[in-house]
Amino acid sequence: MEIIDSHCHINFPQLGDDVGAVLARMHDAGVTTALCVSVTLESFPQVVQIAEQSPSVYASVGVHPDETAGEDPSIEKLIAMADHPRVVAIGETGLDYYRLEGDLEWQRERFRNHIRAAKHTRKPLIIHTREAGADTIRIMREEAAETVGGVMHCFTETWDIAKAALDLGFMISFSGILTFKNAGSLREVARKVPLESTLVETDSPYLAPVPHRGKTNEPAYVRFVAEELARIKDLPLETIAKTTSSNFRRLFNVRSD
Repeated sequence: MEIIDSHCHINFPQLGDDVGAVLARMHDAGVTTALCVSVTLESFPQVVQIAEQSPSVYASVGVHPDETAGEDPSIEKLIAMADHPRVVAIGETGLDYYRLEGDLEWQRERFRNHIRAAKHTRKPLIIHTREAGADTIRIMREEAAETVGGVMHCFTETWDIAKAALDLGFMISFSGILTFKNAGSLREVARKVPLESTLVETDSPYLAPVPHRGKTNEPAYVRFVAEELARIKDLPLETIAKTTSSNFRRLFNVRSD
């Protein structure tokens, strides 16, 4: 049985100091593949190096909407950095109105740059949205993000936002939050999202699922997300694992070995 972690940050210090052990535990748990997602241009070399050194890890290139200290990516820079055989996506990108205040037009313009780079490279988008669902969908529509598609990662928004993203051809990815006791409304969203449009992820090193909540998260724990999704949808774990893995490979154009 194959399970894929569609979004993790194993280059972050909590995991990056012992990547070999992290990947060994991942494989022992039956997690065959992981996508290590970039959040700054400065850390991108670490992300791509991990992907170069491990056939089970792929990379993305992008700058998180919360990042304010590093280089702001131009369309041209994103396109150039995406020209690598282990880079399968643009992102993570999007909008986040939870942590930042004031005039966030720069954040919206950064999001547009990522979409435009994705359209040029024909690589799908990894989209983060937090308390910014309406603006996120609006910009996706305005920039014709549906021409490349992608995934709404670590989804925590309403069914209306999920439906709008699905209508644009995007997948919805669920993290360990799905296992949290207070996530009843999110479980209802997960119940409605078609399995053929669903991915699972850890977003590690954050958001460890029950029974590891409060600890450092890692790709091996994506199995607990898949198990919760199986319970929610009343389907065998094998069906969840097979379908979400197939979805991942189709979206990111990654072939099974």
